[in-house]
Amino acid sequence: MKPTKPTLLIVEDNEEFRELMRENLSSDYQILQAGNKEGALKALRRDHPEVVVLDLGLPPSPNLADQGIETLDEIKRRSPKTKVVIISGQGAQEAGPEAIEHGAYDFLTKPVDSVVLRNVLSRCFYIADLDRMTPPSPKKRNTVESYEGIIGECDQMRSLFKLTGKVAKTDAPVMILGESGTGKEMIAKAIHNRSAFAEGPFIPINCSAIPENLLESELFGHERGSFTGADQKKVGKIEQAQGGTLFLDEIGDVPLNVQVKLLRFLQEKYIERVGGTAQIPISTRILAATNVDLKKAISEGKFREDFYFRLAVVELEMPPLRERGQDVICLAKSFLDKYSVEAGNPKLKLSSEALTLIETYSWVGNVRELQNRIRRAAILAENDEIGPEDLQITPSENPVHCSTLKEAKENLERDMITAALKKHRKNITAAAADLGISRPTFYEMMDRLSIDR
Repeated sequence: MKPTKPTLLIVEDNEEFRELMRENLSSDYQILQAGNKEGALKALRRDHPEVVVLDLGLPPSPNLADQGIETLDEIKRRSPKTKVVIISGQGAQEAGPEAIEHGAYDFLTKPVDSVVLRNVLSRCFYIADLDRMTPPSPKKRNTVESYEGIIGECDQMRSLFKLTGKVAKTDAPVMILGESGTGKEMIAKAIHNRSAFAEGPFIPINCSAIPENLLESELFGHERGSFTGADQKKVGKIEQAQGGTLFLDEIGDVPLNVQVKLLRFLQEKYIERVGGTAQIPISTRILAATNVDLKKAISEGKFREDFYFRLAVVELEMPPLRERGQDVICLAKSFLDKYSVEAGNPKLKLSSEALTLIETYSWVGNVRELQNRIRRAAILAENDEIGPEDLQITPSENPVHCSTLKEAKENLERDMITAALKKHRKNITAAAADLGISRPTFYEMMDRLSIDR
């Protein structure tokens, strides 16, 4: 007896397109069809399909997305574990994010590449099988909320964790926004760990840390002899991420000519190495992050609008530490637990004065700055209690003594750059690496802050 094929429901008002999909997919799935909302809900109730392919443009208003979104909402209400893939001629720029927010697994635009569709459906059924086999976890009562190692109890972080959990189960590209040091890469890793790509590699690349003339080769790889110095073939980061997740950090710093090539990759799902002609198919999840205002960059001609909409089907925003309330105290104590052991003094604690300073300080460098200051204090503390002086926060850095947040930020940046230069004896490369920024950014900050080279 042959095993039963998994059930796929195709909801599409265009009979010709619906039949074409049936022919292409019937070898792998038991196909059900519907041409409108009523037919879709009837099939859902009768046959319980694990996955639904849904067109947004359904009668009586096939030129709008309203009926499709209503159908999606009703499917998710009646059968929350059913995975829904949107395939539509509606503009992805507008309908895509809305569909994902309403619970769709992924969003594809017509005409649909059959290989891409098969890959998406394969992952849908994989996730559906996991949902069916995994029993619900018992609720635990935790004093500190943690999500994939990320600590956060404030409302903003709880909302972020909830949305991250939703998008992790999809293939949709995600744009992670937020100031430097807020933990954008940690959220990217959380998405990867909870996705269908979790068994594959997580490949991060800091786009701002690579010189413009080398970035294309770093991303796409190159063939031997493709340019001077190319002594052997190189596999790029995109190819390394095959079957996993590619994290494009500081995407706002990518030059326009590389944006064009990345856009083509996102559209076509294949790459060509520099100096090569072979088209290499790639299946990978794309996540990006930036601390740049991309909409402003678009208006200034520094960032392509079509590239932005391809990357930002869903946007997640990391809140700055100064807006996270008591999270700063939870984070400080968590870092101290770790670094006090590392420093060989597990009895270390924070004084009440240090806790007050931590709570009122602006933390322009966000979680990364807090982590660095706690680690340094744990190493340098001369007794079992860390005081304000051990945190090395000077009055000029405290926003209480500054007229504006901008002034506080500039004071902190100036002190951190000066300290890094002193520590590394004016070695720019080492100082920039210590602060987690690129050499060009380090030079730009020195000029902006009037620090002598």
